[in-house]
Amino acid sequence: MEAESWLSCEKTAVLQGGFLLAERLCHPTPLSNLGKADWASVCGPVLQAVQEICGGGRGGDTDGDYWRKKIICILWSKLLAAEKDEDDDCRWRENPLFSAQNAFPPISHTVLLEFVKSSGCSAAYAELLCCFPGKALCSELSLLLSHVTEESSAEDLKLLLEVWWELWKGRRPQLQPLKQALEEAFSAQCLRYTCSDFLPQAPKRFKKDSNEPQVSCMPSMLFQTLRQLKEHVDSPELSCFALSNCLDTLYTSFLLDSMFAPPACLDLHTLTLDVCLREGHNGTDDTTFVEIVRETQRDLRASSTPSPFKPEEISWVEALQITCDLACNWQSRGLLSAPDDGAPGPTVLRLKRSLRTVVQAIKDLLATNTLVGGQMEDVRHLQEQLEALEVLSVPDPNFSSTQMARVAMVIIDNRLEGLKDVALLFASQVGWASSGNEWIDCLERNQDIFQTKELVLKLLSTLAVQCQSETNLFQCKKLRSVIVAIFLALPLPCKNETLAGMLASCGKGGLCGLLPCSLSESFEKELNMTFNSIIQSRGQNSLRLAVSAVACAAFQDPEATLCQCCHLSVVNLGAHTLLAQILHQLPGLKYLSTQSSEKLGQKEESLLCLCLRDAAWSKLSSPKEEQQFLQFLVALMEPSTVTEEMVKGVGLLSPDEVVRAFVLPFFSPSSVPSCSLELTLQVLLAALRLEPGESQAASPHWIMDCSPFPILFTLCQLLDNSYQCWEEQADGFHVSMESKELLIQALTLLGELVGREVAADPSTWYRAISWLYGKVEALDWTVRFRLKAVWGTHFKNEVPSSLLAVCKLPQGEWSELNLDQYGPGTGLTAWAECCCLSDKVREILLSSLELDQSSPGEMCMFSKGLLVALTQVLPWCTAEEWTRLLGAVQELLTSDRLHTPYSLEYVDSLPLLDLRVFAVELRLSVLLLRVFQLMCSSSCSAWLPTRGLGHISRLYASAVRGIITSVLGKLRTPESAGVSEVLFALTQLFCHVLHVQVMLPTLAEPLYLCALELMTQVEAVLTAHPGSSSALERDDIRHLLSSIIENVDSVEVKAAMRQKIAAL
Repeated sequence: MEAESWLSCEKTAVLQGGFLLAERLCHPTPLSNLGKADWASVCGPVLQAVQEICGGGRGGDTDGDYWRKKIICILWSKLLAAEKDEDDDCRWRENPLFSAQNAFPPISHTVLLEFVKSSGCSAAYAELLCCFPGKALCSELSLLLSHVTEESSAEDLKLLLEVWWELWKGRRPQLQPLKQALEEAFSAQCLRYTCSDFLPQAPKRFKKDSNEPQVSCMPSMLFQTLRQLKEHVDSPELSCFALSNCLDTLYTSFLLDSMFAPPACLDLHTLTLDVCLREGHNGTDDTTFVEIVRETQRDLRASSTPSPFKPEEISWVEALQITCDLACNWQSRGLLSAPDDGAPGPTVLRLKRSLRTVVQAIKDLLATNTLVGGQMEDVRHLQEQLEALEVLSVPDPNFSSTQMARVAMVIIDNRLEGLKDVALLFASQVGWASSGNEWIDCLERNQDIFQTKELVLKLLSTLAVQCQSETNLFQCKKLRSVIVAIFLALPLPCKNETLAGMLASCGKGGLCGLLPCSLSESFEKELNMTFNSIIQSRGQNSLRLAVSAVACAAFQDPEATLCQCCHLSVVNLGAHTLLAQILHQLPGLKYLSTQSSEKLGQKEESLLCLCLRDAAWSKLSSPKEEQQFLQFLVALMEPSTVTEEMVKGVGLLSPDEVVRAFVLPFFSPSSVPSCSLELTLQVLLAALRLEPGESQAASPHWIMDCSPFPILFTLCQLLDNSYQCWEEQADGFHVSMESKELLIQALTLLGELVGREVAADPSTWYRAISWLYGKVEALDWTVRFRLKAVWGTHFKNEVPSSLLAVCKLPQGEWSELNLDQYGPGTGLTAWAECCCLSDKVREILLSSLELDQSSPGEMCMFSKGLLVALTQVLPWCTAEEWTRLLGAVQELLTSDRLHTPYSLEYVDSLPLLDLRVFAVELRLSVLLLRVFQLMCSSSCSAWLPTRGLGHISRLYASAVRGIITSVLGKLRTPESAGVSEVLFALTQLFCHVLHVQVMLPTLAEPLYLCALELMTQVEAVLTAHPGSSSALERDDIRHLLSSIIENVDSVEVKAAMRQKIAAL
């Protein structure tokens, strides 16, 4: 540190002048040899210089303390350097104080200590004394003790007590960098001069007599010195001060093992009491109220914190004996009597508190029975002596709640010690909040202090109580605004914790639920503006702001905010993705609503789930809204990607609560469905397809808590009902083919999940399986067959007996059912139905089919029987089942087990081509044509309504598209399909499609689109291979296609097709 940073040249000159004048006054004796009694005759110039430097309007009190500490630091450093007799050249290089020290005449410890005493710098001296390391501190303290015990006076005793107590209070927290730098620099010099590695020339430092014991126990040194000076105590003020020091030292150095942390309210009560007394006794002292609070806190902390100075040469009983002897001495001299006016001062109050603390500690110690022999009686006697002191009977003065609030506000405004506890107390004091504007003003200017979950929740409680009793609505409104601003400034994790705590304490109404209607009526408008802004700015960069805005709205009214969020996710196109991202970052809104738990009679339902049902589920009005709702729901169930601990890998909605809220009510016989069966099944599938979380991986699947067996039975009933989809129902309800696909998927997936749980613990679920088996006995056998995953090994595969007549199936796994509708000749129908159930079952039935391929008659009968079976099964197939059944038919064609003759009237145009590569495709197409010929015949024409004809048209169109893909895939492949062959196959498919179209009573749009696609493919092949066909061959193709479309009744269709043919 530069010398100029210690003292300015002007102030250095003033201080130098003061010491030079003092040197002249004591001439011819050097100032360094000045006796203690002679200081009064020479101190005038020095004290006048200090007054000029530290006072005189040149700075405030804090600035004055700083300069006093600087002066002591200069003088003390000069003493240390003189005692070490350090070389000037070394001092100039190593000591930053060299230039300042050289300006002063040589001094002694007597001069330094008398200067400290007369200038009232005991606090600064004690703080610098703490800069000495280890035993050097005790050595310096011993010099002070030697000084005060020589020619002692009351002023010496006061200096000792002040330094003593300052040592126990420790260093002040440095609020200014300059003060901190000052102590750091002095600490470095102390360490430099007292370090054993420092080798100066002959040291001249004060040394005690070698026969005198080296005392390093600071409590012992202080107790012994005070006992020597007890007769110099001549006032109640000094006696209370001295006895308080003894008691606090006894407690913190001997009896206290850990820091005592009283409750915040008790601590603030004690602090306020002391502060009020000190403020009243300071009179015209210019110490600010903030400094009074800060110093009082230091005093209270020192009396309740384990002291760093531990005893080594004195026991606690000995220290207690000395304390009691001193107390008895001063009590006998009337120095410890209660004040005549009954109004205790700060020292009396401190003594009373210290007495209570030590007496209680002694009682606790006696209760442990750790003392032996007569020691217990001695201690109990000493305890009684302390309890007999009159000061214990002095009543505590009273103070008002306003004074306590004032102290709390000072602590908060200035960030003093105990800020956290005081802030918590401050936030919960309704009386302070209602007393005036000061409380809210303090809260508003210190919002950063209250940015924690606990404090925000305390403020909410205070607001709730205030709104019930406060008539000043403006004050309530202002407090609400401040609380919202504090919440808005919280980091996201803390926002979530606060939201969760708010919901737990305030319920789904949130902050608005605490306010009168007049203060919350504008929230709906604010909510709409918030979401409008979010929806309009959907950029990823604004996600953080959107999350904060929604969190702020949810803090004020979580139910209204979530309802608005759910509503917009459905009605606003594409908004569901952004809103799901926002909600995923606000897991604090996962609040359980007790209202819904009573309704369902099961587990509690979250507020989010409740809002989804009320604001979206019950108001869906279009397929688009249904799909957005479904996507929004799925996004909320998916594990969050937010890395915070409370949301890691957890969805906002659990799949079990989704099933309970949206699926079970639909399946309940007593409820009125609020949405379509298709959407309900999609919700169920979305929940079932969700991967279980880590916590659920080893436990039973969540679906087992959601009545899985009744759900399975209901799905089976609906699937059974789907076989009547082409019949007109009396109630108008029928399960559509789209719903049937979803039913099969849900039944299959749910059956697999339940089957795994049953297999893992069959004894637990045996009765449930038996119940389900009995319930589904009356349903179609194909429905029961789909529950094989649930049955496991409990039941065999049950199929009509006619199926076993055409298939050789193992009896250990398959059993027959005698069903009236499956008489002789229905085996292939049952076989076709079985092939639709699953790929695995289809492969089993294909391999187990009993057919004598060497018998033409049997082959012919089989082919005709399968044609009839396909006709009977096709109308009730879903797209997936139809694809599976077509695969079985193709396998039969490929293996030559199915005979399909190819003879049509337009086969005359068959050119000389090798069509063996397309044998399967063309025969399959002819087979499908035969199926439709049979289905559209007079005997079967009344089977299906218009809806059914549309369904089989779609299935046929999908089959033709599969054949088209297969044909085009063989163009110029190793199978050597030429362009002419491909063109012929495509034109034949076109003829078949239009033939089927003509047979149907109404125009089937899927077939029309399929025919257009065939002509597009023909055109594409001709364009890609222009030299593969001559002009005559192209004309023949156009002529054939044109002749076929003449049979179409629709004029518009004819026109479109002719235009397409003309382009070939």
